[in-house]
Amino acid sequence: MWFNTLMTDSPRDSVLVAADAAELLAILRDGIPRTRAQLAETTGMARSTIASRIDLLAEAGLVAPAGDDVSSGGRPPSRIRFNPDSRVVIAIDLGATHGVVALANLAGTITASESRRLRIADGPLSVLDWALEVASELFIASGRQPGELIGVGVGVPGPVEHSTGLPVNPPIMPGWDRFDIPGYIRRVFDVPVLVDNDVNLLALGEQTLMWPDETDLLYIKVATGVGAGIISGGRLQRGALGSAGDLGHVRVPFGSDTPSHGEQDADLESLVSGPAIARALTAAGIPAETSDDVVTLARTGNPAVQNAIRQAGRDLGAVVATCVNLLNPSMIVVGGSLSRVGEQLLAGIREVVYQRSTPLATQHLTITESRSGETGGAIGAAMMVIQRALDPDAGTARSLFR
Repeated sequence: MWFNTLMTDSPRDSVLVAADAAELLAILRDGIPRTRAQLAETTGMARSTIASRIDLLAEAGLVAPAGDDVSSGGRPPSRIRFNPDSRVVIAIDLGATHGVVALANLAGTITASESRRLRIADGPLSVLDWALEVASELFIASGRQPGELIGVGVGVPGPVEHSTGLPVNPPIMPGWDRFDIPGYIRRVFDVPVLVDNDVNLLALGEQTLMWPDETDLLYIKVATGVGAGIISGGRLQRGALGSAGDLGHVRVPFGSDTPSHGEQDADLESLVSGPAIARALTAAGIPAETSDDVVTLARTGNPAVQNAIRQAGRDLGAVVATCVNLLNPSMIVVGGSLSRVGEQLLAGIREVVYQRSTPLATQHLTITESRSGETGGAIGAAMMVIQRALDPDAGTARSLFR
């Protein structure tokens, strides 16, 4: 509870006060200090309303003085800034073979983290017990108080029913189907727990860290599986139940310039994932088993390996071209372990996307490699919690200020 009391006359007044405070906080979250007069001009609120709402935010520690503005005569007006270090978020990013646990402030900046190799197939108890142990150690070491933790964000490499946080038939996560991840975590941290597919959180992390001004971004993860995170109009799009962006089982259309992979079109994941490329290389007499093997072979410069990666890029591009025509993103970011194979994968994607998409859709389209690094998913997990807690449109403003 961030406030013990809220001095208003009715529940309706409480809602209005909280909404006003959340609106001011949303403006200040861009990091630019403002005076009360500037906030009043931006929002249309009365200065007395601005003053009372700022007092509420200051009492919670969410805003702080930022020094005086330039005076136009008389006493210079004081400025207010967002204080992102007033609260903390626990972020847990779980992949098929890796895990990252981090603490982040309200700007999504990672303040402490720990990572390790793991197997998501070992099951929820083993994996989550490790994550919770590390999270507890990081939280204690930070010196934070329990009341400063606003939530826990978790990313997993499989489909998630976002409203409940339950994985649903995740193909590479045996033992996780319908497992109550939020309930298990709340035994240790009694705060809101949000769970999402890892590629959605990678999209949020990439946008936050590298492309904050891009409102239409498609993040494609190519690793053990294939998936996409869709940011449209500045918002992450999950679809009706949370399965938006599941590209792995989309059939790859064949064109006159695309070699056939069988009698029928093949699933994207069976052609372009790390294990799929490894199988293709093995069949060609170049032994490989994992995504890491493919990355290692790519660095040798072997022409056969380069050709296999380029073809995987073309196959991926055939599906991405449809996404470009449908969603019209301005930025496509390719991440996951296979993004480390070098330029051939991106070249194959670009070759087909620019050929098969409409000229208007590709006029200002950039296709690039992920730059958010190992903590991109953790940043996204933190931002998922922060957006729910702080965004005025998220419907949770009242709970923050009572």
